[in-house]
Amino acid sequence: MRVRLIGIGPGGPDDLTVAAVRALESVDVFLVADKNRGVDDLVDVREDILRRHTSGAHRVIVVPDPPRDRNPERYGDEVRDWHAARAAAYESVLLEQVRDDETAGFLVWGDPGLYDSTIRIVDHILERGRVRLDYDVLPGVSSVQMLAARHRLVLNTVGSSILVTTGRRLGTGIEAGADNIVVVLDGGLACSELRGQWNIWWGANLGTDDEELVAGPLTDVLPSIRAARIRAKNARGWVMDTYLLRRC
Repeated sequence: MRVRLIGIGPGGPDDLTVAAVRALESVDVFLVADKNRGVDDLVDVREDILRRHTSGAHRVIVVPDPPRDRNPERYGDEVRDWHAARAAAYESVLLEQVRDDETAGFLVWGDPGLYDSTIRIVDHILERGRVRLDYDVLPGVSSVQMLAARHRLVLNTVGSSILVTTGRRLGTGIEAGADNIVVVLDGGLACSELRGQWNIWWGANLGTDDEELVAGPLTDVLPSIRAARIRAKNARGWVMDTYLLRRC
């Protein structure tokens, strides 16, 4: 069985690479996760991408995503257990609903190699040994790249490094001396707790018709960011935001 992991960008149906569009047409069965959080739009965006970029000669199987604790005491253990449960769920679908001569596809938000678990899930399936498959990965435009383009930014300053981290790990990065930081997966807006002088370039639901952009001194624009997050949530039912912090 062949499996293709296709990066589809951060949300816009026209933000796929040419290689990704070509790969879509090679897939017989798409496996789409349903996170069961009352947010059907995430499934709808994937279906819109398939309507625009394929002939329609494929099946779509929606796979209920296993529940997980988003704020566990032992975060690493919780994520490993969740990955194992996801692998088991996808394995069952591959065994029962996909033929050996068919190609299965995963539509991966952003880029599969940046803060996404799909590659790990497929590796788990291989390790379990019940499904014989070969897979490849097609990169996608990440929200980090889209953020830089929308704000007309170069993410690094001249001769400097850049840290890419999560809201959960933002404080640790700053304690280690980072002063040019891209933050993803920050549902709690961790930057609002920072001390000192920072500039921020922020974006939410990038690539969609309802994307939001805010930039300026962090303390000045935090109210605008909070208001924009509410608008984004009201428009689509979900918020995926990314931002660059740079110490003044």
